[in-house]
Amino acid sequence: MAEGTGHGGHGGWGVEHGFRATGPMRAWAPVLVGLAAVASLAIVPVQAAGGGPGQHFARPPFKVKVLGHLPNGKPLLSATSPTGLSPSAIQGVYGLSTTAASGAGQTIAVIDAYRDPNALTDLNYWSNYYHYPTLKLCTPSSKTTDCFAQVSPQGTPRVNSGWALEESLDIEWAHAEAPAANIVLVQAASSSDANLFGAVSYANGLGATEVSMSFGGSEFSGETGYDSYFTHTGTLYTASAGDSGHGTEYPAASPNVIAVGGTTLNGCSGTSCSGFTSETAWSGSGGGVSTYESISGPQLGYTGPVYGATSIASLTGNQRGIPDVSFDANPNTGVSIYDSTKYHGQSGWFTVGGTSVGAPNWAGILAAGAAAGSTALQGAAAIYSGGYKNNLRDITQGTNGSCGTDCTAGPGYDLVTGLGSPINYP
Repeated sequence: MAEGTGHGGHGGWGVEHGFRATGPMRAWAPVLVGLAAVASLAIVPVQAAGGGPGQHFARPPFKVKVLGHLPNGKPLLSATSPTGLSPSAIQGVYGLSTTAASGAGQTIAVIDAYRDPNALTDLNYWSNYYHYPTLKLCTPSSKTTDCFAQVSPQGTPRVNSGWALEESLDIEWAHAEAPAANIVLVQAASSSDANLFGAVSYANGLGATEVSMSFGGSEFSGETGYDSYFTHTGTLYTASAGDSGHGTEYPAASPNVIAVGGTTLNGCSGTSCSGFTSETAWSGSGGGVSTYESISGPQLGYTGPVYGATSIASLTGNQRGIPDVSFDANPNTGVSIYDSTKYHGQSGWFTVGGTSVGAPNWAGILAAGAAAGSTALQGAAAIYSGGYKNNLRDITQGTNGSCGTDCTAGPGYDLVTGLGSPINYP
């Protein structure tokens, strides 16, 4: 199966959803690589007044599978019925014991930028199709059970179609793994670090039990100043590792989050995984050694096997290794989402991959684990101290670049898929 590959941008020129800026004042050109229409992430440093460092801006790392071509020759991205994997297909591959009660009593906060005008309507359309419980509208202060809140603590933001697609992905697939959890969609006013992490702070104040962050950008020298946002007692944080192959980004680089890399589900095709044979590293998965973050306590204390080294510390030079875990990300084995906000002029059912898939799924899995009283995967400390042994599938094949050990998945911890993907949980 051919892999969907990606092109990310990490310089002074931004990368829009599916488009790349090729240089100063040049025209925007579509980037279609393999079967995937790229919705790539980038970080754009902006100089503040006086020439000092300014805000940084993140983008969501998702990739939309191209289904064909329209009469005008443009990519066909959506359909009137699902073309990607269903919740039952994903749960079958990973042995997830999801029930209607999974996630009860938990509150998953999904952090995104800009506004999705049809978030709950689309979520319930998706839920009805897959025979999931629908959620009722509530406010964060009035949430009881099985409810959805959509908040904009920094003021009502404008609609952005790329972020709206990301928001549909995030809330639908968090709900897939934890149908009984409350979901709070926290919409930042923009994709700046100040606004996005301000939204995380708002989620902390709500008492969210899981926080999903499907966004990121290149690391920067001041990132450690944001790490404290991910330390709220009783809250677990998940972050996508990126879709540009070998390389690191923030907030996945923070030692206080569970960073999620990407895989390919070999043998899965279209809506089915009946032919599933193996799981290997996806070529677009982010991963590597952090430039600015020191190794985390759980990684330092890990005593299991490490691919290419005797310990994670020796592999990374005592720096933070990324990712921690992994999940399906190849757009060719992507998941189905429903979004009625037009993306490149199209709406309906999309098949989406990228490590954006992993962050909300992992948040839902953690919510389901907490509700069930399971402990093996509930946080990095639990995972690295032994939870990986029975509840993660070690990914031992595949690469995300051509840099030798650092770009290769192998037995034990590696810098492409971490300790592996969830299995038989909760």
